[in-house]
Amino acid sequence: MAILGKRNILSIVRESAPGLYLNGGELGEILLPGRYIPAGLKAKDKLDVFVYRDSEDRLVATTETPLAMVGEFACLKVISVNQNIGAFLDWGLAKDLLLPFREMETPLRAGDQVVVYVCLDVKTNRILATARLNRHLNRDTPAYRAGQPVSFLITSRTPLGYNAIIENAHRGLLYHEHLAAPLAVGQKLKGFVRTVRSGGKIDLSLDASGYKRVAPLTDQIVKSLEQNGGKLAFDDDSSPAAIRETFGVSKKAFKQALGKLYKSRRIRFQNPGIQLLDNSSWSPGK
Repeated sequence: MAILGKRNILSIVRESAPGLYLNGGELGEILLPGRYIPAGLKAKDKLDVFVYRDSEDRLVATTETPLAMVGEFACLKVISVNQNIGAFLDWGLAKDLLLPFREMETPLRAGDQVVVYVCLDVKTNRILATARLNRHLNRDTPAYRAGQPVSFLITSRTPLGYNAIIENAHRGLLYHEHLAAPLAVGQKLKGFVRTVRSGGKIDLSLDASGYKRVAPLTDQIVKSLEQNGGKLAFDDDSSPAAIRETFGVSKKAFKQALGKLYKSRRIRFQNPGIQLLDNSSWSPGK
């Protein structure tokens, strides 16, 4: 059976002027409009489609992929606000996604970015967005371990740091003191679990700790040097933003890696920049 608000693999039932009708099981036949029909499609082929409701509340399918499906968190842009209903969000499909007023945490205007959870309304079975995130987070004790790589979405800024949703499930926190530069609400990042506190609270970090952080980074820097003729315009004085954009780490981690490479006589500082030295005794991660 097709699942509303999710991607589904559906077979073709019949062809008509508006497009193809797909087998939605208990949901009945679902129209895939002609503009979404892939070229070279055969009658026996099955299609990977997203199922939702159009502006007339009919079930339809599309080969397009929304920015978030039912059961997922995402940061979406407000397209317009209807004073009687709520805000309409761009989620990458022809029909915008409704965020009702009752599901807002704060008033919104066109152009705003808002972190929401995409869900099915229990009364109408329509796909909606909600900015009331806490009720949709996983309350089970997390099984993360310290140092584990994770993906997360930044949801809000607090006096302590930035709240984040880890792996579309648990809440975590990035402390200001562990960040080299401000973050933006809606950013999707990869980082690490710093620690799991009693009560299931999770502290996050953008960088691994200790050797796990420095060893792979030294290899990455050497590889970049080799790909750029043995020289890079990066050193201890480079901006945290430039380092993060190029190497994906904090300035502190980058300086630690440069220090290890310098002590190993693998690089020299050129003020500005660094140069790769020929050191046959050095090996990656050493």
